[in-house]
Amino acid sequence: MSADNEDGKDVKIYSLSTCSHCKATKKLLDECTIKFDFIDIDLLEGEERKAMVEEVKKVNERCSFPTIIIGEKVIVGYKEKDIKEALGL
Repeated sequence: MSADNEDGKDVKIYSLSTCSHCKATKKLLDECTIKFDFIDIDLLEGEERKAMVEEVKKVNERCSFPTIIIGEKVIVGYKEKDIKEALGL
C-alpha cells in the first residue's frame, strides 16, 4: 500500500482520529492534491495497535501525532512550512 506522488515520494501519516493537528495535516495534503496513506492508531485494537505504536516509535521516539513521513523525511506535528518544503511545494 503506497501513495506514490508525481515526484515519487510516498507520504504516510500516523494519526489519531480525534486529533485536530492530524485532521489539519490531512486537509492540507488534500488541498495540495497530494496522495497519502494514513493510519488512525486509536482506531486499531490489540496487537495491531501495539505493532503500529512500535512502528511510530522507530521514527518518532515520543510517539506523538501526527507523525508524517514524506519520502525519507520525518515531520512530527502539524508544521505546514516543513510539510510543503518536504513535498517540494
